[in-house]
Amino acid sequence: MSAFNSRQRRTLDALCRRIIPAAFAHGAGSVDVGSALEARLEHDNVLRGKVALLLTAFGSRICAVLFNGSYDRFESLDGSRQDAILRKWEESSLGLRRTVMQAFRKLILSTYYAMPEAHAEIGFRGPLYSRETEVEWEGALNGVSSDDEPIARAIAADIRTVHQHMAQDAANASERVPPGVTQFCDVSGDINISADVCVVGTGAGGATAAARLAEAGYDVVILEEGGYWREANFTEQEHEMVPRLYAERGNRATEDLGISLLQGRAEGGSTLVNWMIMLRAPEWVLAEWQRNHGTVGMSAREMADAYEIVENDVHARVVPADAHAPNNRVILEGAASSGWKSTEAKINARQCIRAGFCGLGCRYGAKQSTLLTYIPRALDAGARLYSDARVDRIRIAESGGRAPVKEVSGEIIDRETHAPRARFTVRAPIVVLAAGAVGTPAILQRSGLGGGGVGKFLRLHPTTAVVGRFDREMYGTAGIPQSALSDQFIRENNDYGFWIECPALLPGLASAAIPGFGASHRAIMEQFPNLASLIVLNRDGSDLGVSNGDVTAARNGSTRIRYKMSSSDSRTLAQGIRAAAQMQFAAGAREVLTLHSPQLQFTSPNELNRILSAPRGVNQLGLFSAHVNGTCRIGGDRSSSGCSPDGERYGAPGVFVADGSLFPTAPGVNPQNTIMALATIVAQRIMNRHPLTALTTPSAFTAGVR
Repeated sequence: MSAFNSRQRRTLDALCRRIIPAAFAHGAGSVDVGSALEARLEHDNVLRGKVALLLTAFGSRICAVLFNGSYDRFESLDGSRQDAILRKWEESSLGLRRTVMQAFRKLILSTYYAMPEAHAEIGFRGPLYSRETEVEWEGALNGVSSDDEPIARAIAADIRTVHQHMAQDAANASERVPPGVTQFCDVSGDINISADVCVVGTGAGGATAAARLAEAGYDVVILEEGGYWREANFTEQEHEMVPRLYAERGNRATEDLGISLLQGRAEGGSTLVNWMIMLRAPEWVLAEWQRNHGTVGMSAREMADAYEIVENDVHARVVPADAHAPNNRVILEGAASSGWKSTEAKINARQCIRAGFCGLGCRYGAKQSTLLTYIPRALDAGARLYSDARVDRIRIAESGGRAPVKEVSGEIIDRETHAPRARFTVRAPIVVLAAGAVGTPAILQRSGLGGGGVGKFLRLHPTTAVVGRFDREMYGTAGIPQSALSDQFIRENNDYGFWIECPALLPGLASAAIPGFGASHRAIMEQFPNLASLIVLNRDGSDLGVSNGDVTAARNGSTRIRYKMSSSDSRTLAQGIRAAAQMQFAAGAREVLTLHSPQLQFTSPNELNRILSAPRGVNQLGLFSAHVNGTCRIGGDRSSSGCSPDGERYGAPGVFVADGSLFPTAPGVNPQNTIMALATIVAQRIMNRHPLTALTTPSAFTAGVR
């Protein structure tokens, strides 16, 4: 059954032909982008409904008369008039019209360029495991491997095949589901479970806390909304893995579509799909937390111990100088040429073969995500893990030990459609929420445990990209995505500056980020092998005490995410874009473009001051974030905070938070390391306040799985 009616589909087909005409250039061999987009939306009822509504409105005669100066529907116009209308909507002074255009543009482009049929003509080489290495910055390096490095080395004769052996070994190791893991998608009927501790989420916070508590002897149950996937499932195909591994199938965004939010949704959470960089929160950030928010035991000196434990657990090691891909060398060389500071980064990897598909799950078992570190440790210590478990709410049921017993309830969901199949309830005196800075506040709000700072003070590290076109091949898909960074400017704006890193360049994600449509957009995509991308990450929240964004659980079960960048943060981001563009030119770029709409292109560094005055309103500059934090922050003031300095929800004894929503402010670095360190501290405080001898696990509530 079609997702859209016939008129909606005709409007969609007309949009596809103008936004990506190259898909229709081969006659019988053309790609049916509209059908591919319908298939992508098949199981996403909410987004499908929104798109259908937009197609109806955009394709109507009323819209044509009001906005396009014509009585003719969009689908009936010739191509040049359609292009003019799309450009008018893209550049409109009305934010709603820009939002509608970007919704269509991003969906259509990312759908098409994620498909294998689109790859050959833009020079995208496809999955590494199915071919030989083709550029020198992918595959193992020559030499003898050392545990002091995160990369794989092999003698020259073996380098051609080492990645294939590693992929096969990882696939063989992942063929069976380990003891302690229950995939709810394979279970029929309602389930009741009891435990000492229920942990919600398996990312950097949840898995870390679960391992610490299980190894201390607590009976731990872990719930994960996403699926339990292993190395053999990671196909390195964007169109398959993004819907499987990302929240809302990769479509999560702020309400106005101004910022795309990339968060993991699988066993391992965002650690499964992030780019591995391990950074410690700067000393001045931790001092700010202590001074302004009343954190206890989290100074730089005290956090150093937790960081060291975490970095050893996940094998965080500095990337050696001979392992950098050209994109990261742009940072190192461009910063050096500009007289700026840069550094080689630590990543959490063992025997990394620089495949570059980190954002789609590591097929080679190299990335030391929680799937391979803390989750196995928790299972080995007796924890039980349940996938496909969407938590609705927490109910405080009765007294038991020092903390009242909680009932954590939710839906057992179908892995593909995400539709509910049955119900589950976990009964435990201690609950650790680690569902991320979107999921955690929504669960608390649905449970009647909101208020105060719950859902407020959303921090995103708003991020944009600056793309350089080089005369030499850069091939930004291959290699370690983030092996270097420049933090020259993070302290130059009252500690609310920016820093520059490198992303993994996948064609679907890149096509949605690059502005424009039609022939001009296609011309950029055809340069794909010669493109190098830098990202500018902004430490947001410089208007201290102001909540720039919030997360709200809606009555229909969805979650509303709103965010508006402050004017001071926006100015800082513009300075970051200019600095990244200068870095691209300093490293040898022939041309540089930003994600502004309309598009800004530069052929000389002398032109870059134009960036400072370019529009930065909603959908006038491409923005995304993989650092979603701060919606249940630690603080001494319960009226503006979500949790006490111990990480316990105010007014809900025994309900703790152990994810990035705890951050009192934006950390100003990639958050994975700090989330793991805070989860380690929270777990220890749970042990101190609720020792095993004081817990009473209800023995009467043991029907089902125990």
